[in-house]
Amino acid sequence: MAEKKTWHSNELWEVELELLRSIINKTQLVVTNKWGGEVYTHDNKNVIGIGGFKNFFVIWFFNGVFLKDELNVLVNANEGVTKGLRQWRFTSKEEINEKHILAYIKEAIANEEKGLSIKLEKKEVIPSDYFSGELKTDLVFAEAFQKFTPFKQKEFIEYVDSAKQEKTKIARMEKIKPMVLNNVGLNDKYRG
Repeated sequence: MAEKKTWHSNELWEVELELLRSIINKTQLVVTNKWGGEVYTHDNKNVIGIGGFKNFFVIWFFNGVFLKDELNVLVNANEGVTKGLRQWRFTSKEEINEKHILAYIKEAIANEEKGLSIKLEKKEVIPSDYFSGELKTDLVFAEAFQKFTPFKQKEFIEYVDSAKQEKTKIARMEKIKPMVLNNVGLNDKYRG
């Protein structure tokens, strides 16, 4: 049997996480491992995850922003960055109330079935005047650049345009030109 992988900064919460698992197993959620942690899905959609940290253990709700949160227990772990995810934090197994946890999970499943989720905005990257100038003056480079996906184009643009000094921008442009002309993405070597 494969070993379960759980988000864990330490081994402090083994008993507590096992108790959460026993409650979650009373639902129709399916356990899987994603991003190095234990995630529970419904119709292949992420609903909740569990994990242990230094000072607490949690159930996180991927679209927790849509939960009523009548007990006022959910927190946004990264205010201003995290849009939909909410955590229910615990510091002892005595705080675990099966009835309340099941109610929150059932509401999360119902929300998933309704299709409630935060849609991520795609931010268009606009190349600097320098990058645009290179595309205008070197048509072979521009044609090769257009063959890349928008994601890979964005990587190149951000790599060059994030340089603070002009000489660094020029050096980075000189580095990427042969890559672009040979149809090699900036981070392809890391993508296996």
